[in-house]
Amino acid sequence: MLLAIDAGNTNIVFALVDQSAARPLIRARWRIATDPRRTADEYAVWLHQLLQLEGLDRGAVDAVILCTVVPRALHNLEVLASKYFGCEALVAGRAPVEWGIRLDVAEPKSVGGDRAVNTIAAHALAEGDLIVIDFGTATTFDVVDYAGAYKGGIIAPGINLSLDALVAAAAKLPRIAIAAPLGAGVIGRTTEDQMLIGIYWGYVAMLEGLVARLKAEIARPVTVIATGGLATLLAQHTSVFDRVEPDLTITGLALMHRRLLTVQG
Repeated sequence: MLLAIDAGNTNIVFALVDQSAARPLIRARWRIATDPRRTADEYAVWLHQLLQLEGLDRGAVDAVILCTVVPRALHNLEVLASKYFGCEALVAGRAPVEWGIRLDVAEPKSVGGDRAVNTIAAHALAEGDLIVIDFGTATTFDVVDYAGAYKGGIIAPGINLSLDALVAAAAKLPRIAIAAPLGAGVIGRTTEDQMLIGIYWGYVAMLEGLVARLKAEIARPVTVIATGGLATLLAQHTSVFDRVEPDLTITGLALMHRRLLTVQG
C-alpha cells in the first residue's frame, strides 16, 4: 500500500492508495494542519490511530511518496517514512521520481511541486488542452497543453486568505464562515450577508473572468478541472468547471509512483 502525502501551506493530506487496481484507488485520506515544527513521532502517533480505525497497521504501508511546498516540513516527513514505515520517502521532482513532463516556463525550478503533480494527474485524466484550478491557501490556475506540458498560469489569493485579510483590516467586521449564499440576490441586508456575497459571488466572478481570458489566449478547446477543498462548494453556482477532482494531487503522486515501478520493472 502506498502512503501519498501532499504537504500544503495550510494542510497536509495523507492518503492510503491501493496500487494493485487498474488505476490508483484511494482507500482512506486524512488531513492535518500544516505545522513545520510537528515531529515525525507526532505524525506517527496520529497516523497509527487513524490506520487502526481503518483496520490496518503501519505494516500495510510499503512505500511513501510526497510533495511539499513547505520546505521546513520535508525533513520530519522523511523521518516519518524511514523510522515508522521502514522505507525511504520518494520526493516528487527529485530522483528517482522526476517530473517526466516539460515545464515550459521562464523559471522551471520555481514551479510549485503541487502544480507539477496536478499537471501530471490532469493530463492522465483528460485529453486536449487543460486549465487546472486548485483552491488552496492560494488559488492557482495552471495551463496544460495537449501534449502534457506545463505552460504557466495565474496565482490569486485564496478565498479564506481574502476573507482573513478583510476581517483583519476592518475592526468592525465579524469573522464569518465561507458558504454558498441562500439565493442569487446580491443586495445584502446584514453585514454578514454583505460580506458573504462579496466573498462568494466576487470569487465566482473572478473565476469566470480569468477562465474566459485564459480560454481566449489558448484559442483551442479547453477542459477546466477544479480541485482543492472549496471546489465542490463553488461548483454549486458556476458552470465554469467541466469536472471536479478533489484528489487530483494525490492521484498525481500515485501515478508518479506507478511510473517508477514500471521503469524499475
